[in-house]
Amino acid sequence: MKKYLLIISLILFSISAFAQSALKIGYVDSETILTQFPESIKAQGDLDALTNKWSAQVDSMTLSYQQAIADYQKQQVTMPDDKKLEAQQRIVGMEQQILDFRRQKFQQGTGEIFREQERIFAPIKTKIYDAIEKVAKEENMQFVFDKSGDILLLYADAGFDITFKVLDKLKRGN
Repeated sequence: MKKYLLIISLILFSISAFAQSALKIGYVDSETILTQFPESIKAQGDLDALTNKWSAQVDSMTLSYQQAIADYQKQQVTMPDDKKLEAQQRIVGMEQQILDFRRQKFQQGTGEIFREQERIFAPIKTKIYDAIEKVAKEENMQFVFDKSGDILLLYADAGFDITFKVLDKLKRGN
């Protein structure tokens, strides 16, 4: 009986080893692709310019708000009550405008900057995925992982890294 178990174990081990040797797996480093692909670099620059523009607007609004507070503090002693109330309401309104602007432009997941990022990068992601698929098929790979994404790859033989082949394919436009 032990002899049969040993033979069955050896057969299963051999089948498993054969199946593993026929499996070809690759990985890419999407961070490398995104930082070296010219279209991605341009898109990131466009997104950064938009972020800087909106940040400058927030800074300008904040300076006006701070100046309004300083002016109010200097003049509040001599102001009539109705003017004080009017100035306080204006300051509160300015603060609310700043908060609304920040929320509208920068709120995680729903702000304009995140929608703009999705819009700008959608065609680039499509190109990258298409290039990955083409390289994987050319290399007869069954699986390609992204080692910089949510799926962690704890060990990878560098011989299976197709990052630069994908980047080359993207740069050549194939």
